Amino acid sequence: MAKLTSEERKELPAKTFAGPNRSYPINDRSHAINAKARATQFASPALKAKVDAAVARKFPGLGDAVRSMKKK
Repeated sequence: MAKLTSEERKELPAKTFAGPNRSYPINDRSHAINAKARATQFASPALKAKVDAAVARKFPGLGDAVRSMKKK
């Protein structure tokens, strides 16, 4: 995953975050995969659904790619 500094994070538009209060950045594919993983671990079911939906909108088919990675 590419390093995202605090300055770079501050400059990202709000639409590049999947959670409340600019949480779960999905600015690129690796961050989107990480957002889905962290939401699965720590978020409520409602927030997880929101993160999954935001990732699916920005990166169609990414959910399928993540599921296939887990099967290996």
